[in-house]
Amino acid sequence: MTKSLLFVGVGGQGIILASKILTEGLVKFGFDVKMSEVHGMAQRGGSVTTQVRFGEKVYSPLIGEGEADVIVAFEKVEAARWIKYLKKGGTLVVNDYEIYPQSVLVGQEVYPDDVIQKLKENVENVVVFNAAEVAEKLGNIKAQNIVLLGALIKALGVENLDWESVIKENLPEKMHDINIKAIKEGMK
Repeated sequence: MTKSLLFVGVGGQGIILASKILTEGLVKFGFDVKMSEVHGMAQRGGSVTTQVRFGEKVYSPLIGEGEADVIVAFEKVEAARWIKYLKKGGTLVVNDYEIYPQSVLVGQEVYPDDVIQKLKENVENVVVFNAAEVAEKLGNIKAQNIVLLGALIKALGVENLDWESVIKENLPEKMHDINIKAIKEGMK
């Protein structure tokens, strides 16, 4: 059975790195995996999405509307923007974190304050936490992407795989300790 995952967020949040670590781990553990990434206006704080599909045999990385088993949103408004891709009964993992777009920063628009509530009203399976706070407590806010990856790994039920070795194989040695702690915290 093929699983479809959608990572969504804003440029600079480490979405592509988290997707690549997941993909490398799933391949290492025998799954057929396909990944597609869209950078958009990432350098200007724009949307970034990554689609990952894995299973016994996967023919395409592309996920249509209503087909994602899990969406991992690195920023909560991005969760609302991409929610139409989540299948009925799917799981939404949301980082309760705000990154204001330029239109909000210059006063043209207001950042919505009820995003999480609306998501919970419309999605059956929602996991919400502030990965940035978790990463800061570990010592590096930049590890929030790996905290979210850990939460996804738990949601997928593949936490028994050796993710520590995957971290070590895909990140510089100086980043091993913080990211191993981050992935373990996310799995909690």
